[in-house]
Amino acid sequence: QEERFYALEKFLKGEKDVLCATDVASKGLDFPDIQHVINYDLPEDIENYVHRIGRTGRCGRQGLATTFINKTCDEAILLDLKHLLIEAKQIVPSLLLKLESDKGRLLDIGDEPGCSYCNGLGHRITNCPKLESQHNKTANNMKKNDFLAKGNSDW
Repeated sequence: QEERFYALEKFLKGEKDVLCATDVASKGLDFPDIQHVINYDLPEDIENYVHRIGRTGRCGRQGLATTFINKTCDEAILLDLKHLLIEAKQIVPSLLLKLESDKGRLLDIGDEPGCSYCNGLGHRITNCPKLESQHNKTANNMKKNDFLAKGNSDW
């Protein structure tokens, strides 16, 4: 922990110009003069991506975000990224332009486009990576007593 504070202090004082961080650093910390955020991986959901790149281009300044993607990236998140870039009137890489959801024409049904759980624009709630991740965490944290009947009766 002490090394983290030391690194942050050096970065904030301008003594270091590169800071490697996790998603924890994308929330709650304010770095006023970030010019370029490099995501070495795509986060598990589009909300964390928005928090990560939100460190750059603040207060009317220009900023740049670069994200490395590969074949292991979840297609739902890639579709979210594509729609996010389109909505923000940014250049969409050709790799993302080629992606089209099988249910693409269904994304605008109902009152809201995209996912009603995480607001991702490239998928619906039935294919939400954030919701699936939350369900997996909940299931992994369940104890035997959480799902066994108590008392003499078993329904």
